[in-house]
Amino acid sequence: MTRPVLPADATSSLADATLLVRGGATRSQFEETSEALFLTSGFVYENAEAAEAAFQNDGSRYVYSRYRNPTVTMFEERLRLIEGAQACRATASGMAAVFAALLCRLKAGDRVVSSRALFGSCHYIVADILPRYGIECVLVDGRDLGAWEKALAPGAAIAFCESPSNPAMEIVDLAAVARLVHRAGGLLVVDNVFATPLLQKPLALGADVVVYSTTKHIDGQGRTLGGAVLCSEKYLKDHFAFFYRHTGPCLSPFNAWILLKGLETLELRVERQCRTALGLARFLESHPKVARVLYPSLPSHPQYALARRQMKAGGSLIAFDIDGGKEGAFRFLNALRLVDISNNLGDAKSLVTHPATTTHAKLPPEIRAQMGIGEGLVRLSVGLEAEEDLRADLETALKEI
Repeated sequence: MTRPVLPADATSSLADATLLVRGGATRSQFEETSEALFLTSGFVYENAEAAEAAFQNDGSRYVYSRYRNPTVTMFEERLRLIEGAQACRATASGMAAVFAALLCRLKAGDRVVSSRALFGSCHYIVADILPRYGIECVLVDGRDLGAWEKALAPGAAIAFCESPSNPAMEIVDLAAVARLVHRAGGLLVVDNVFATPLLQKPLALGADVVVYSTTKHIDGQGRTLGGAVLCSEKYLKDHFAFFYRHTGPCLSPFNAWILLKGLETLELRVERQCRTALGLARFLESHPKVARVLYPSLPSHPQYALARRQMKAGGSLIAFDIDGGKEGAFRFLNALRLVDISNNLGDAKSLVTHPATTTHAKLPPEIRAQMGIGEGLVRLSVGLEAEEDLRADLETALKEI
C-alpha cells in the first residue's frame, strides 16, 4: 500500500517550488525518502473476486502498467499540481502526447484549425496524417486573430497551436484564440513546451488541453523521453482515457521516476536559463553578423507586449538569423566549441541546431518560409553553463562567418 506524503487539502496553499519537490509523492510501507520505482508490468489480486472488481471499478486499483502505474501516477500528479489541471496522463514521448490528445477527440468529417508555425513532426500530424482519416485541417497564421476567426467560422472540433512556436518564436494570443475556438464549438489544445508550466499557464488563459514533451525542460538533462497530456476530468473521461488505455502510448515507470527527479530542479534550471538566454539574446542582437534575433523578452520581438502579458519570462530558446544563409550558419555551428550541435532542447547543456536542415527539413521550402525558417536561421537552446563562457563561444564562432 502507498499513502500520500502531503494531504490533498494542503497542496492548494503551496508554492510551485514546494510542489516541484513534494507534490504527488506517495510512500510505501518502507517509508522511503525518494519516490519508489515500481518496475512491474502487472499486479496481483488476493482472489478472483478482487480481480473482477478491479476491472469494474473507477481505475483507482492498479491492474496493468499500460493503464496506470504507481511511479507514473506520482509524476502525473506532480505535473498536474504545477499546471493547475484536473487530470494528467503521461506518455512515452511528446509526439505521443500530441497525437493522442488530438486523435482521441477526432473522427472522420471533423475540422481542425491549427497555427501553421509548428514543430516539424506536429506539422506532419496536422497536415498529413489527420487528413488521411477524413479530418479537414486548416492552417493559419497563429499571430493573426482575424485568420483564426475566419477559419473557425464554419466550426471546428479542435484548434491546435504552439506558443512560442518552434523555432521562430511566434506568440499566439491564447486567451483570445480560446474565446474564438469555444465560440466555434471546439476545444483548444496548446503545446506549451517552450514556455514550460512555470512560465505560462495555458489552462488559466482558456485552453482546454495542454501537451508537453517532458523530454525537454522537465527532464532537462538529456536522459530520457516522455510526454504528458493535461486536461479536465471530463476530457479524460469522455475522450482520452480509453484511447490511452487501448492504444498504449504509456510512459515507462523508470522514465517517470527520472522525470520526477527532473521536476525537483525545474524551477532552478529554468530561472537560470532564462536569465542567461536574455543576456545572450541582447549580445546577439548587437552583433553585426546577426541579421535578426527572436526572443520573447526582447523589446524588438514583434509580439513583445503579448509575450509580457502571458509569459513570466522569455524562456531558454533563442532563434536568430545569421548573415550568409546556410553557408554562414554552418560555418557558425562548426566553429562552436562549447555549445553542442543537437536537435534536442531544454537541456542543462547548451545546444544549437539549424532547423531548415534538421527539425523542419522535410517541409517544402515555401512552408518553411511561411514559418519564418530561412536558410540562415539558427535555434539556440541555452543551458546552465556560465553566461560569459557561452558568450565567448558564440563570439568566437561568429568571427568565422
